[in-house]
Amino acid sequence: MATDSWALAVDEQEAAAESLSNLHLKEEKIKPDANEDRAAQSLLNKLIRSNLVDNTNQVEVLQRDPNSPLYSVKSFEELRLKPQLLQGVYAMGFNRPSKIQENALPLMLAEPPQNLIAQSQSGTGKTAAFVLAMLSQVEPAHRYPQCLCLSPTYELALQTGKVIEQMGKFYPELKLAYAVRGNKLERGQKISEHIVIGTPGTVLDWCSKLKFIDPKKIKVFVLDEADVMIATQGHQDQSIRIQRMLPRNCQMLLFSATFEDSVWKFAQKVVPDPNIIKLKREEETLDTIKQYYVLCNNRDEKFQALCNLYGAITIAQAMIFCHTRKTASWLAAELSKEGHQVALLSGEMMVEQRAAVIERFREGKEKVLVTTNVCARGIDVEQVSVVINFDLPVDKDGNPDNETYLHRIGRTGRFGKRGLAVNMVDSKHSMNILNRIQEHFNKKIERLDTDDLDEIEKIAN
Repeated sequence: MATDSWALAVDEQEAAAESLSNLHLKEEKIKPDANEDRAAQSLLNKLIRSNLVDNTNQVEVLQRDPNSPLYSVKSFEELRLKPQLLQGVYAMGFNRPSKIQENALPLMLAEPPQNLIAQSQSGTGKTAAFVLAMLSQVEPAHRYPQCLCLSPTYELALQTGKVIEQMGKFYPELKLAYAVRGNKLERGQKISEHIVIGTPGTVLDWCSKLKFIDPKKIKVFVLDEADVMIATQGHQDQSIRIQRMLPRNCQMLLFSATFEDSVWKFAQKVVPDPNIIKLKREEETLDTIKQYYVLCNNRDEKFQALCNLYGAITIAQAMIFCHTRKTASWLAAELSKEGHQVALLSGEMMVEQRAAVIERFREGKEKVLVTTNVCARGIDVEQVSVVINFDLPVDKDGNPDNETYLHRIGRTGRFGKRGLAVNMVDSKHSMNILNRIQEHFNKKIERLDTDDLDEIEKIAN
């Protein structure tokens, strides 16, 4: 598996990466953490996944042709892959297909190939699934692009590229090119690599203006992270323009972690006559979580209540959520002064830095993780026994953000354990937010007096 054109432009690429990360930082500064960049969150999830998540959600398959037999596989051998690809799959540590792979791979590798829209979270093996579909369709003797994969950002394109390189390890004649800003090619040059992976703007230029790629020869078109894609200005239109240049018999595959209406509308424009794979959502439950609130008058009282709470109960690990980076930084500094091992996670950090902080917290090197909304999803740390909302979650209009509340406190009751959630209330407005959260979940949140040590000890048992 080689990446010739990638190697040629590596210096320019690094320069592009630097300017992109600087741009990212500038954007971060003007964006509240509540609107955390979805692409960064997705990349973070990829970096911190050491293995596939064990997804308990049921998979629902809606076939384009309800008369054709529903076919799923329990082993990779059943797929009749090229031997060098099967070798690559096993070398990556996949022993048997994940739930999404069981259902998606037979459809993607069918003859004739089938179009697919699939819902799949990070860590479910979907990247490996569509990479396998692309690699299976490539004819190495033909020295031109045959598979095209769109990713929302440069960094996510690199992550997918890594999977292609790992899986194609025993297939050295396969070549990969990256269509990302900074990978400069000579005008009039034609690309000879079999697979092109890139961001929509650059891929569109390579297909139309610069004519590096002949879109009419593309056999497989993958659009990854569609929900992230449509949240980025311009990506949606660029993706649709690329899709319209492709031949009618090109296989179209679209993946998205969520399936809200905007994603559906986009998916239906890009993927004609699709098979659809959806995850039946299991209800997240608050049944195993004890919820309390503490009444305070200001930020300092909230901090004092936190210290009282900490002094009275043995906490394995805790996550504390703040509304702004400024509060999070202040709180982390104050807790450190009190002698607590504290990790701070917030939006101005590069994604790789965030991944390192989460890894340290996972390993138990720090007992307290202070964070803004950056961390509210996708991070499972088994030892988290307490979640504290130093600030209650609100949306951009100041209304209760019930979904974020559920994601935040839901991480204490994971793995069948009992969890504890404590909400800090410091004004009439935040009391009103709390009351509306109680109404939404139809769960009473008890008041806790943190000056009463007996009461605190009671909740800990």
